[in-house]
Amino acid sequence: MNRKQFLFSLTTLSLAGAAGTLFAGTSLLPQSSAESTPASAAGKKILVAYYSWGGNTRKFAESIRKATDAEVFEIVPATPYPSEYRKCVDQAKKEINAGYKAPLKSMPENLDGYDMIFVGSPNWWGTYAPPVSKFLDAPELNGKNLVPFFTHGGGGMQRCESDFRKQRAKSNVLGALTLSGTSTDSIRSQEAIAAWLKSLGFPEKS
Repeated sequence: MNRKQFLFSLTTLSLAGAAGTLFAGTSLLPQSSAESTPASAAGKKILVAYYSWGGNTRKFAESIRKATDAEVFEIVPATPYPSEYRKCVDQAKKEINAGYKAPLKSMPENLDGYDMIFVGSPNWWGTYAPPVSKFLDAPELNGKNLVPFFTHGGGGMQRCESDFRKQRAKSNVLGALTLSGTSTDSIRSQEAIAAWLKSLGFPEKS
C-alpha cells in the first residue's frame, strides 16, 4: 500500500467500516470461492471460531451460528490490539510483515470433537489477522473440515483464502466467503450467507 492509498483508507473509512479490514480496496460485493462440499452437513457438530476487532466479523459469525446451530468461540489475543484505528493499522502491518502469530488467551476445549469448524477474521493488509494465524497452528485441526470467512472494507478476498489454504494444508479447507464489514446485516449479505451455507451442505431453515 503506497502513501496515497494509506491516506485514502484513513480518510474514507469510519471506525465502524475499518473494523472489517485494515486495507482499502474496491470490492464491496460478497465474494465466495467455488470450492465446497456437496455432502450434507446436517447433524454434524459445528464450531464457529472468529476474531473480531470492531464487531463486524462477530456479526458474520453470529449469522452462521443462527443458521447452523453451531457453538461459538471468540479468538481473543492475550494482548488486545489498540482501539485507535491508526495505531492498530501500524501494529498489524508490522506483525504481518514479520509473520508474527499473536498469542491467545485460550483455545477451545476438545477441538477433536467437531466435525466442521468455521474460522473468521477481518482482512488485515490483504490477509487474516495474526490471532487467527495462531489459532490455525493447532495440531488438532489436521484432517478437519475448515471453512474460512472474512470481512473487509473494500479489499475483498485478496490473499485471505489462499494464505489460509497454505497454512492449513493438512486440513480439508472448504469454500470461503467474504463480506463487506459494514454490510454484514444487509439483505444481500444474508442472502449470500444462506447460499454459501447451502453449497456447504446445510439445509435451509424455515
